[in-house]
Amino acid sequence: MGIIEYGDVKIELDDEGYLKNFDDWNEKMACGLAEHAGVDELSKERMEVIKFMRDYYRQYSAFPILNSVCRNIHQPKDCVNEDFVDPVVAWKIAGLPKPSEEVISYLKR
Repeated sequence: MGIIEYGDVKIELDDEGYLKNFDDWNEKMACGLAEHAGVDELSKERMEVIKFMRDYYRQYSAFPILNSVCRNIHQPKDCVNEDFVDPVVAWKIAGLPKPSEEVISYLKR
């Protein structure tokens, strides 16, 4: 996919639209990734989801279970699906690496 630009920020993505370098992520970059993914805006609730996913991944090197995301940030139990429709889009906006096929199949349920 290459590089996309959002304002003065250049974002390097892999061929499937995932951020190439986890540590390059910041909130401004998240807005660019959201725009690229077709997400209108990153509300406070959406940003809470994204930040929790990043923190969880940083701490455990694993993707969080969707229900635990919502429970831990005190949002309704389906907050990821309600806020993003497709949880994989939330993963991309959070700047997380591509999940395994097993994780993707779980997310698509």
